[in-house]
Amino acid sequence: MITPIPSSDGSGYASLLAELKERIRTARLQASVAINRELILLYWSIGREILARQTAEGWGARVIDRLAADLRRDFPDMTGLSPRNLKYMRAFAESFPKEEIVQQVVAQLPWGHNVKLVEALKDPAERLWYARQAFEHGWSRNVLAHHIASALYLRQGKALTNFARTLPAPQSDLAQELVKDPYTFDFLALGPAMSERELERGLLEHLRSLILELGKGFAFVGSQHHIEVGGHDYYLDLLFYHLRLRCFVVVELKIEDFKPEFAGKMNFYLAAVDDQLRHESDAPSIGIILCKGKNEVIVEYALRDSTKPMGVAEYRLSAALPAPLQAELPTEAEFAREFPLMSLVKLRIEVEREIRLLMNDHTEVERPLAIGSMLTELQRLGLAPQSMDRFRAALDAMNHAVHGLDVADADASDATDIATTFLAELRTIRSGRSS
Repeated sequence: MITPIPSSDGSGYASLLAELKERIRTARLQASVAINRELILLYWSIGREILARQTAEGWGARVIDRLAADLRRDFPDMTGLSPRNLKYMRAFAESFPKEEIVQQVVAQLPWGHNVKLVEALKDPAERLWYARQAFEHGWSRNVLAHHIASALYLRQGKALTNFARTLPAPQSDLAQELVKDPYTFDFLALGPAMSERELERGLLEHLRSLILELGKGFAFVGSQHHIEVGGHDYYLDLLFYHLRLRCFVVVELKIEDFKPEFAGKMNFYLAAVDDQLRHESDAPSIGIILCKGKNEVIVEYALRDSTKPMGVAEYRLSAALPAPLQAELPTEAEFAREFPLMSLVKLRIEVEREIRLLMNDHTEVERPLAIGSMLTELQRLGLAPQSMDRFRAALDAMNHAVHGLDVADADASDATDIATTFLAELRTIRSGRSS
């Protein structure tokens, strides 16, 4: 009797395959986590022993080099036993002296994360906070480095809010922990003259970076999200849904300092979102007003009697250009030297343009391209300005500037004055002829 082979597209076989694959994935993940945990505990114990022996025996740093050589000789297939890594183990044990903390939190993180924590942070409380956050939110090493560089520890939960009064516990505490002040948008390249729309567009173009800065749990719903109230249209700058808080989050962007009326408008938006978008199982919607700056007393007064949960925070744009771009920019001395020549080039272009416009108004014949020929044509048409001869004399310096040749400061200054006068005369002539 031949035992039949189940069809690969049968429902029973497919469900079995899916179940076994999930078990294998889970087991492999658990094994990986267990291996990492044991490795971190091993590194911590090695570092603790080195630290204790150096303290008790008075050994210097050279003992680490000797230990590394002997250990690598006896365990040639094991990586991570270099002198540098042994020094990291010693610093690791010194940074996290309590074994229960290592077992509960730090051992859950990869070794590269722990090296970053030891290298970048000196304050024990701050170091432990980042370790807990990295473990809780599953940060990669790059994300951990980003949050350390942006001083998240000093910003997290620091926004001015009315959550304690408008939200029930423990949601109020959780909501407070999630908002920052200031928010760092160093991924944007916007100048001080930006508009609110440009700020919004920049954030949307860098949505992944924005979500990273807002924090885990924010799901993007839309920008300029339309709501209708009383027959009138309103648009929310940014709308999110927070998966942990189970509520909508309205973000309003302001390119100016906080004003009390911003809170009133946000209160209105939150009432509309609660009425039109909020599901009966959702928590009350939350508003975040991001401003260029704020006066804390004004914010406190504005939020005091607000009935809807909201917070006010500042945002920071990058204060400096990236190093590669800075290297490409001219120095102050170079700019000071080149600016007069740039002005001459610009003036020459404007003069040529004005001559062509003037000639277009008074002749249908084919116009010459060279500026010298155009000046001759102007004289033939009787349209030459009074400063024509002076301009011809200054033209040599202007041509040098156009071709990138050096021009003496005095010559550049004289040519600029003459060309400016000549351009004004051309415009006067064209204006008079047109009228």
